[in-house]
This record gives sequence, structure tokens and C-alpha cells, in this order.
Amino acid sequence: MAERMTSLERVHTVLRGGVPDRVPVDLHNFMMTAQASGLPFPEYYQNGEAMAEGQIRAWREFGHDVLLLENGTAALAEACGCQVEYMENSAPVCHGPAIKSLDDLDKLEVPDPYKAHPLKENLKATRIVAREIGDKAFIIGRADQGPFSLAAMLLGMEEFLFRLGQADQPRAGRRRSGGGDSELAAKLHRLLEFSLAVTTRYAFAQMEQGAHMTSIGESLSGPDVCSPKSYRAFEWSYAKQMVETLQAKNVMLAYHICGDATAIVPDMVETGAAVLELDYKVDLKRVKEITRSRTTVLGPIDPSGVLALGTPELVDEKCKEAIEILAPGGGLILGPGCALPPATPPENVHALVEAAKKYGVYN
Repeated sequence: MAERMTSLERVHTVLRGGVPDRVPVDLHNFMMTAQASGLPFPEYYQNGEAMAEGQIRAWREFGHDVLLLENGTAALAEACGCQVEYMENSAPVCHGPAIKSLDDLDKLEVPDPYKAHPLKENLKATRIVAREIGDKAFIIGRADQGPFSLAAMLLGMEEFLFRLGQADQPRAGRRRSGGGDSELAAKLHRLLEFSLAVTTRYAFAQMEQGAHMTSIGESLSGPDVCSPKSYRAFEWSYAKQMVETLQAKNVMLAYHICGDATAIVPDMVETGAAVLELDYKVDLKRVKEITRSRTTVLGPIDPSGVLALGTPELVDEKCKEAIEILAPGGGLILGPGCALPPATPPENVHALVEAAKKYGVYN
């Protein structure tokens, strides 16, 4: 059956709470595109032209509706002074903090995304892709990590989580909302406020390149790492602030937390984010109950066990299951729940796209 909508019409319909002709498809494929480029990964991830070319080539091959542009989880961290290692066969990783302790907060400066490396290359990639195919596909310019995850990298993950645990203990006397009344909690909130400013500035820069939406990753704040109590005390209000700041300028935000985020999905919805990027570990039926008519779910196919290591038949089966639960009434963009590994077989990606066309058609 011929499709009645373009990719842009399809995605915008879902985001407005409507029912499109079929379920749209997203690919979280920045590592696949690096592999396919033939370039060394460290070179690819620091070259805006190469990243753009890789994404456009993948779109021409797979025909997906949504392109999610990024170079991993360490771009903002590097721009803020963290040590970052460019891996030979994977995405860059944060390898050392920008500050030694919370007493060094005044040493941090908000980077200019148009000048700081590698943000300027990521922006270049978004600008090229938006210029070349932004009238045909929906472009999400990832604003890298959200305030919580960026703060963890700036201080060092172990140190940040340790201090978080210390600060998340109520004390007698007046409590500061979301973290007790201790001096330590106040310092952590200062770090989070700095990180919010960094992420928000970069998000706006992504939109200035022609992206249709921006996105943040906050998996470090999810239940696989932190308790829901810590999430609500030290993450939720910052995500909500970012959503509201962007909404004031008519900018939509996608909010990514992988792992089993079921316990905090109601809180994620309350941030007002236009899209929740969720993975296969969540309770799909519960997620549908919570998100129906309130936001859009992006995901939730297992990127490793199904898409990278499975067969096209398994991909088809898991996509059918997800569509049956999450698609009724709209509110679903089908895709991997997190980043696809570099060596994901192209035939499995084709199976993902075809599954949406086979099972995701609305009458």
C-alpha cells in the first residue's frame, strides 16, 4: 500500500498526538555510520563533514524517518575540560574529570559550542544534514548529555555518585527541595545548574543548524544506576527546567534514559518532554498506560541482543510485539532503545524499517 505521508508529516503528526499513516522509524546509528565510513573512528568522530556524509548515506540505504545526530556521550564533557579518549572501534569515552572536587566549581566555564571542540564539528554535521535532506527526513540534533550525566563526568562518576549518596540524606532543619539542606547538596546543585546552562546552550545551537528537535541522554540518572529517590532529588527538576526553557522558544526535547526506567517513567512524562527514548527493559504495557496521549515513546528494540546479534526474523518478531503494545492511538516512533553497535548487520536494520511498514500501518 502506498504511503500517504512524508517522513516529516508522519513524525510531526505523532508529536502532535495524532495518528499517522504508519509508525515512523528512527535509527540510533552513529556507530554504524562510523564503521561504514571506512575511516578510523577517532577521525570520523572529529570530522563534521564525514559524520554528515555517513548519516546521509545511511538514510539513502535504509529510508528511515528520523535521523539522530551525535558522536557519543563525551562531547560536552570534552568541551568543558574533561579528558576524553577516542576509541578505535567505539564511541569516545570520558577518561578523566574536569575538576578534582566540588570546591573547584568556579574553574568551570560554559563553552561556546561554535568554537569548542568537538561541538563545532557536531554542529557542522547537523547543519549539512539539515541542508541536504532536512526537507525529507526529521532531524534530531542531540545536545549530548543532560545536566545530571554531564555533572557526573565533570566531577568524575565515582566521586559524583558518592557525593550524591552523602547529600541525599535528610538532616534536621530547613530542607532544600530535592537534596536536603547540607552544604554538600548545595554544591552539587551548583554543579547541576552549571551543567544545565551548558546543555541548554548547546541544545539551542543544534536547533540553529536546522534540526527539527533536540535531545539529551540521562541514563546515569536512571534506576539501573541511581535510586528513583536520587533521580527525583537531583535530576528531575533540571530536566523540567530544560524542557520549559526550550518550549518557550518552541523547541521540542527528546529525553533518553536507557535501562529499566519503568519506575520513573511517570516522572519523565511530568517533565513535559515531547519524546521519551526508552529501551527494551521497560514494562511496555505499563509505559503505554502512562504515556498514552501525553508524550511519544521512541524505541524500544534491543540494540545488541536483537538488532546486532539477532536475525531478521527475530527483529521482525520483537518489532511486531512492540508495535502491538505501543502503537495503538499513536505515540510511537519505532527504533533501537539505545545506540546500535558498530557491526550491526544492515539486513537487521532493513528488517526494523520493514516491520514498521508491515505492522505499524493505521487504518
